[in-house]
Amino acid sequence: MSRPRAVGVALLLVAGALAGCSEPGVAPAPGQISVVATTTVLTDLVHQVAGDRALVTSLVPKGGDVHTFDPRPSSLRAVAAAALVVRNGLGLDDWVAGIVEDTGTGAPVVAAAEDLPGVTYLPGRGGEGAVNPHVWMNVANAERMVAKIAGALASVDPGGAPAYAARAAAYRAQLAQLDGELHTRMAGIPAGDRTVVAFHDAFPYLAAAYGLHIDGTIVAAPGQDPSAGSVADLIAAIRRDNVRAVFAEAQFNDELARMIADETGVAVVSGLYDDTLGDPPLDTYEAIMRWDVDQVARALGG
Repeated sequence: MSRPRAVGVALLLVAGALAGCSEPGVAPAPGQISVVATTTVLTDLVHQVAGDRALVTSLVPKGGDVHTFDPRPSSLRAVAAAALVVRNGLGLDDWVAGIVEDTGTGAPVVAAAEDLPGVTYLPGRGGEGAVNPHVWMNVANAERMVAKIAGALASVDPGGAPAYAARAAAYRAQLAQLDGELHTRMAGIPAGDRTVVAFHDAFPYLAAAYGLHIDGTIVAAPGQDPSAGSVADLIAAIRRDNVRAVFAEAQFNDELARMIADETGVAVVSGLYDDTLGDPPLDTYEAIMRWDVDQVARALGG
């Protein structure tokens, strides 16, 4: 790192420490390790495995957009103090690599969604070879992420390995039960009412796992406005292909989704969660998956 950049990073860390010294939960308790995750969804998965052995901090705040996140001084401070950094990978949160480099932390970085055995990765936007990163929207994939997270925690805290293994096994059993519940809930949707449009490309794993067909997306990526021509094409496709609903996510403005739904007469399923948790009671991964599937099933006649 060049000297001007290193000095700038150091000043940011100092400024962040001064600004955040009164924030609750900044420092781990005695005997705890500090773990940083990029999103609140990952933070919950880590917490379910780590329990009280780790203080887990999310870089992207609740309701924030992981795609366009702009790191703050507190982000640098958290990563600099971490024993482990957990990211999703697959292009979703590549910006964390810059924070790791800037802080010079020696903490290992694990990409929880990458190279998971048994996962069928779906194509994403961004050219040949791109992979959709929203792997956890299929609960069976989240089970595999939990196993990888448990291994990463044990590698930085060997004394806690038995506890991590036990908690991971118990949590994976809960997720397996959840997966069965979601399949049962979605099974009630009539076969002809399973075609939808999404705000952005966040739901292919959910659709593939639970029997939906996504006919298109409103935006190529959050923060990118669609052209008038692409909106017109999408409206034509909705009318042609018996699309039954438009999905809109809680952290994004749903005005455009509602406009398209009003134009076509289809339902809007608003307030869905994918990259972020919500306020209680929607503040765990299990809760947002139950919420999403219930909202979808209701809208589609299930």
